[in-house]
Amino acid sequence: MALQTQTLFISAGHSMSDPGASGNSLTEADVVLDFRDRLSDYLADKLVFGRDGQPGQNLPLRQACEMAKRHDVAVEFHCNAFSKPTATGVETLSDASGKRLGALLCHSMASVLGIANRGAKGEGSGQHSRLAFVRAGGIIVELFFITNPNDLAAYRDNLDALVTEVGQVLIAEVCEPEYSDAA
Repeated sequence: MALQTQTLFISAGHSMSDPGASGNSLTEADVVLDFRDRLSDYLADKLVFGRDGQPGQNLPLRQACEMAKRHDVAVEFHCNAFSKPTATGVETLSDASGKRLGALLCHSMASVLGIANRGAKGEGSGQHSRLAFVRAGGIIVELFFITNPNDLAAYRDNLDALVTEVGQVLIAEVCEPEYSDAA
């Protein structure tokens, strides 16, 4: 068993009052709340972590940012959207300190979903130049394009594997691996 050496916070982007992007008859807030809850269930017996609300509940951004500031590693899940339904892929947005973990998450998610890896980017690479969650020390994880029916199908078909993969990346990030005695 690994020793947890850093604190973890997971957040569902947007909130009960802000649905975020929409596409293919879904809202971003609903998709990422479900993902956060599934990830919480996966991590429950593996780590101690914080999250932005109880199952089925998502707190406003201001509260999520305050909570994120108190943790070593903070990730917030979102769905990308674009006017052209062919836009595809996963990406992360963070400051320089989050780029390594962002790249690991992007690689893992793109591999599981079989969609493009758009990479770990700076916070100014998205549609907003300043992102409150990034300013709070967190990483924004864009799971897929909610406006792309193929991305959505890949997400639905591989949801359990995606939860496991993201969970494993986060566990590896906040834990020291077990040391074996070679003597």
